[in-house]
Amino acid sequence: MSTPGGRAPLATVLAANAISITGNALTLIGVPWFALDTTGSPGKAGLVAFCAALPVVVSAIVGGPVIDRIGRRRISVASDLVCALAMAAIPLLHRAGVLEFWMLCALMAVTGLFHAPGETARSVLVPDLARLAVTPLSRAASLFDAVSRGARMAGAALAGVLIAVLGADTVLLLDSATFGLSALLILIGLRGVPAAAPLPDPAPFSLSGYRAELREGYTFVLRSRLLLGVVVMVMATNGLSQGWSSVLLPVHARENLGGSAALGLLVAVFGGSALLGALLYGMFGHRFPRRAVLTTGFVLCGAPPYAVAAFTDTTAPLLVTMAVGGLGAGVLNPILTTVLYEIIPDRLRSRVAGVTTAGVLLATPLGGLVAGQLVERTGLVAALLALGGVYLLATLAPVVFPAWREMDTAPKDVSSSEPSRPAPAPAPGATPRRR
Repeated sequence: MSTPGGRAPLATVLAANAISITGNALTLIGVPWFALDTTGSPGKAGLVAFCAALPVVVSAIVGGPVIDRIGRRRISVASDLVCALAMAAIPLLHRAGVLEFWMLCALMAVTGLFHAPGETARSVLVPDLARLAVTPLSRAASLFDAVSRGARMAGAALAGVLIAVLGADTVLLLDSATFGLSALLILIGLRGVPAAAPLPDPAPFSLSGYRAELREGYTFVLRSRLLLGVVVMVMATNGLSQGWSSVLLPVHARENLGGSAALGLLVAVFGGSALLGALLYGMFGHRFPRRAVLTTGFVLCGAPPYAVAAFTDTTAPLLVTMAVGGLGAGVLNPILTTVLYEIIPDRLRSRVAGVTTAGVLLATPLGGLVAGQLVERTGLVAALLALGGVYLLATLAPVVFPAWREMDTAPKDVSSSEPSRPAPAPAPGATPRRR
């Protein structure tokens, strides 16, 4: 079988990711709204978010070596298919009149458990596919993020309208369909791509060998001050963002802004501005210090929406704030993704990506749970101000801690190097090489 080359494999991953992210945007709005509609409780909506997020962390913690052994293409396809079935089951069981709250939590847990390996498998393919496409890594990373941002914007706008017109359960069925389409694209489009295949001649599986492979990823992260700093900061901001998106913003939209259409509009505007920010960074970002741009982006997209939502009960001020915050958010992933691709060796990419994914998601299960409990115990305004204040402190980490200065001295674009696959797993106890 001939090996696909050129830009087609990269375009396939971008398209599949766009479809998957569109579905995620439907979930982001559809599931909290479905939970609020069926339970009427912000606390229970937060518990659903917790059940969806905790398995993501678990699967990311242990999944890195599995991705390499089974193959990135197979993992991505299997992950999407399981998520499609679990997501479709929620509205179907609801329409049959048999959906219990524990079933909703369990199905969201299944989705969370299988979602992370598929997303990780696609993301770690970007450097290899950028080489095949003869595209600079920074440009491929920016394009990957820009496509994701655009899909999130379109999905959010669509979700807000569909919930208002057809109901949240219909949105969840559409989400299921996006997972299936993403699986089909990866199945067909990455056939024969070496980087997407399982490891050639892997060592026989053993528990001690698996632990050694897993340990390599964790050791690399713990020994890199910059990488560890990125993981800790993004872990905190992701947890806070989960509370915002799964509880605080839906409750604010439901109580003060008129319903799901306003929620969809706000998320869509944020996504559209983030898309613009990612594109602008792709064109001009190389002219500016990464750390300064990253800090500015985090400050713009972090605390301001919380404060504005706390002090206003109309859509327009928050809409402007979300638009400005989206511009700041758009620069974050291209910078962080490029830096991580530069400092992580090719042979450790899947293992380290699993560790970093688990790390940045570690607080996510608590985000929705804490936000839901705060709203029920202290009220929406107090919860917004408390979590917004914590977010502001978290975004100042790149200014306070010296390790972040390494962002501006990281090796430049490495996409011109020869394509490679991860080397076979080293013997148990081997020390990872760093560059």
